[in-house]
Amino acid sequence: MKCPRCEMSLMDGAKFCGSCGFTIPAEAAPVAAAPAPQTPPPAAAQPSSSTGAFHFDTDGRGQGRGYTWDIEHQGAFALAVVNLQPEQSISAEAGAMVSMSANVELTSEMKGGVFGALKRAVGGESAFVSTFTAKGGAGEVTLAPGAPGDIAGIEVQNQAFCVQSSSYLAGDTSLQVDTKFGGAKSFFGGEGLFVLQVSGSGLLLVSSFGSIHRKVLRPGEQYVVDTGHLVAWEAQMKYDLQKAAKSGFFRSFLSGEGMVAAFTGPGEILIQTRNLAAFAGLLKPFFPTQGSGGSGFSFGS
Repeated sequence: MKCPRCEMSLMDGAKFCGSCGFTIPAEAAPVAAAPAPQTPPPAAAQPSSSTGAFHFDTDGRGQGRGYTWDIEHQGAFALAVVNLQPEQSISAEAGAMVSMSANVELTSEMKGGVFGALKRAVGGESAFVSTFTAKGGAGEVTLAPGAPGDIAGIEVQNQAFCVQSSSYLAGDTSLQVDTKFGGAKSFFGGEGLFVLQVSGSGLLLVSSFGSIHRKVLRPGEQYVVDTGHLVAWEAQMKYDLQKAAKSGFFRSFLSGEGMVAAFTGPGEILIQTRNLAAFAGLLKPFFPTQGSGGSGFSFGS
């Protein structure tokens, strides 16, 4: 650029002329070109919902044989909404129903006959399984667990999973749900003697107390989970039930931990972030006691 007064050559962007002292007007100075925006590096690929054996519908909705489903209010108070086509059905754990259309017919039956119902009852479950069928037109059923927590929809694809009995909410009527022996140690640990084995293909709705954390184990990898935090795991996974503290049952009891499941990979485990039994223990001091007159506090006479 040049000075408008003396024509002296100046550097680009100069604010005054060093020869004659003339102040260069701002509009006369060339505007420096803005630096080209830098292209951000590509984001790291996020793991998909199919990295493990459990195929989650991450958007909380899907379609099954003759029905669609949607999980609303995900988080602490989730609700599963199942819309049935005419004459189509969905199975659910007894007591899971929140509401339903007037044309939906509810039937209860002993799954697996008398022996199957006996196993379910011993395992702490209801001896009956509820089946909801839309009659004469489409219908809606809403389902929720008894405790606060989340609901996850899993597309079972010719697979078999073990599910903690309190975590099973509902499933496709084509799924086979059987009660399996969970090991004598689980009985003595107060964690329940049986677990559910779900196999086949179709929708499986599981519930959790808190959120669901997924853990995928490599071949030979070992991982320990408190049994009160288990939701589901692959049926072929090897696991051993043992005391949390290796120094003995009494010290394990004092540590606040009971029985744990030591898993060996490969396989995937679903873990709930909260423990219902531990939460109930926290509330126990606030429950009314005998002789307290129905109050949560006891006073000496």
